[in-house]
Amino acid sequence: MKNHKFVVFFLLFLMIFLNGFVLSTIETKVYVVYLGEHSGEKTSKEIEDHHYSFLHSVKATSKEDAKASLVHSYKNVINGFSALLTPQEADTISGMEGVISVFHSDPREIKPHTTRSWDFVSLLEGTSLINSGQDLLQNASYGKDIIVGVMDSGVWPESPSFNDEGMEPVPKSWKGICQEGVAFNSSHCNRKLIGARYYLKSYEANFGPLNETRDFRAPRDVDGHGTHTAATVGGRRVAHASAIGGFAKGTVTGGAPNVRLAIYKVCWPFPDQSLAEGNACLTDDIIAAFDDAIADGVHVLSVSLGSQPRTTYYTQNGIAIGSLHALKRNIVVACSAGNDGPTPSTVGNVAPWIITVGASSIDRAFSSPIMLGNWNDRRGDVEIRGTTASNTTGGCFPGTLSRNLVRGKLVVCRRSSMQASMEVKRAGGVAAILGTPFNEIQVTPFLDSTTVAFSYGLNTIRTYIQTEKNPMATLLPGQTLIGTKPAPPDITAPGLNILAAWSEASSPLKLPEDRRVVKYNMQSGTSMSCPHVSAVIALLKSIHPDWSSAAIRSALMTTSTINNLVGRPITNATGNDANPFEYGAGHFRPSRAVDPGLIYDATYEDYLLYLCSQNISLDSSFNCPEEVPEASNLNYPSLAIANIKGSRTVRRVVTNVGKDNSTYVLAMRSPPGYVVDIIPKTLRFSKLGEKLSFNITVRAQSVERRNEFAFGWYTWSDGIHVVQSPIAAASA
Repeated sequence: MKNHKFVVFFLLFLMIFLNGFVLSTIETKVYVVYLGEHSGEKTSKEIEDHHYSFLHSVKATSKEDAKASLVHSYKNVINGFSALLTPQEADTISGMEGVISVFHSDPREIKPHTTRSWDFVSLLEGTSLINSGQDLLQNASYGKDIIVGVMDSGVWPESPSFNDEGMEPVPKSWKGICQEGVAFNSSHCNRKLIGARYYLKSYEANFGPLNETRDFRAPRDVDGHGTHTAATVGGRRVAHASAIGGFAKGTVTGGAPNVRLAIYKVCWPFPDQSLAEGNACLTDDIIAAFDDAIADGVHVLSVSLGSQPRTTYYTQNGIAIGSLHALKRNIVVACSAGNDGPTPSTVGNVAPWIITVGASSIDRAFSSPIMLGNWNDRRGDVEIRGTTASNTTGGCFPGTLSRNLVRGKLVVCRRSSMQASMEVKRAGGVAAILGTPFNEIQVTPFLDSTTVAFSYGLNTIRTYIQTEKNPMATLLPGQTLIGTKPAPPDITAPGLNILAAWSEASSPLKLPEDRRVVKYNMQSGTSMSCPHVSAVIALLKSIHPDWSSAAIRSALMTTSTINNLVGRPITNATGNDANPFEYGAGHFRPSRAVDPGLIYDATYEDYLLYLCSQNISLDSSFNCPEEVPEASNLNYPSLAIANIKGSRTVRRVVTNVGKDNSTYVLAMRSPPGYVVDIIPKTLRFSKLGEKLSFNITVRAQSVERRNEFAFGWYTWSDGIHVVQSPIAAASA
């Protein structure tokens, strides 16, 4: 009997021990606990103690251990914290009073969206403007009193683009700091780079201590992406700049060369990966940067980062949450749209309070002619047998090319990528011709390579190789061509082959085997287009300091163009006519945005009502009304309505910012298969600042394909201003 009791006791002890062991080995992750906004009544210590109380309530440990799990405590404007939690602990906290959302800070979710462009923008303005592009800069004093915060991978402060020669003292409104670190001290800030911070807590909570041979524990940029975006926004004019090889040589400049820049470094290299494989930009670090930037006194935030939105986007996306708090304080946030297209539903940063920017090409090409001729050598497949499948053959993937067959040869690859170029080099090839299905070709400093579009000659080259007994090709020296036509600005703002400052700690290819050092580099993507718009926002803020974020968005959108330089419709990267889902409202025209005539304004409360239509609350002090307006009723400068059954009517309000006693007349083109009716068709304003409303009814008439969007537009014009908005409609 005693032995029986002992066995029971031992088994009970073993179960408790094993259960405790299992619980102790459950993986902890960094979670964000979002609580809304501070009331301003608590001290910093009281806020932190409140955050600690959540942790202590779910952790069966000492207060000290609970405190040790804290990563960030947001104390300025945003109320919340991040901490190392188990999934069960996170779930328990999510049900506590006052908690809006709890979500994992996934280190692989948010990523960076990775000269002549400003001259090209002025060409699109046209000649019938009251103010030219130069007048815009002068009227805005080149943005001298505007502070732009840049969230990215840091900055290379020694770049000539960030010199402060001739700049006035730092604005007294600035409350930020120049955070010192490794190879970065207070002397690296000046009247141009007025502030810098870095955020490393969550990165180290996820990956362990930073490998300081890979990056600086400081705001200094080891990647190049952050330096490039900051210089595109507000870099000074620097003569004789060019990319490696002398391409795009000329004077490089940011869009608003006298703005003040504040750097918020939130992106770091993944351990054991090259810089070319991307950066980790932790959500809770980003929220901490938003919290600081708002308190620091920035006027504009430029964020070339993002992720594809999930169903929990509004409550669990750090950029969406942080930018809403910024908007409440009239800080304008511009974000990149992302580079995951052209498939549908791949735009990131979709919150309507963010100005989301796509990328377009400009009227500059980099020509590297290929001369075909006879050569006493043999042609053929140079892949190692068994290393490729039918869908990867010809792609020059790593390890697929035979050294014996490639050595000393020029190799044609069916894809344009860094990997393909490096594989040709590894196998001993002297050069590569890289293929792409897109008409727009990104310039990348590959070694001895040129890229050819399928439709522009790659197939011709392949046919030549297959039919010529002794094929030969010569790559002629590359050259920069200006004024290429039609130069289609495909989507919103220049983002293809943009030259700007670069980190001297990073090579042009960001690969360990590439040991080249450059001061300027060419980059493409929505990361490059976003700072173009951020710069124009800064200029508009300087001229119209009383305009809201929504007003600035409206001015940019309604004055944009949907035509290219030769007056033809914008085309996409494959050469087909683009639509508003690809270019938004069109390609921006900054000088026209100064005087848009009418604006579609919206308040912080309007955005909360929009969230109510999604059954979402991000502000515990705001109660949704019993009758919530439809999402389509948000006073936005464009109109998108899905699931139309019969007809749908929405309301819009415009504010007169043009001139007194003005009359605007409607023009419209309905989307194919739909009838759009707008009442009234004339808007008569007696004074500036006056608001008038109108109703838009969209009726499905002869729709061929359900659940597929069709596009149209409507405009208001007083003979001087043309205020254009796109329409997108889909029936249920």
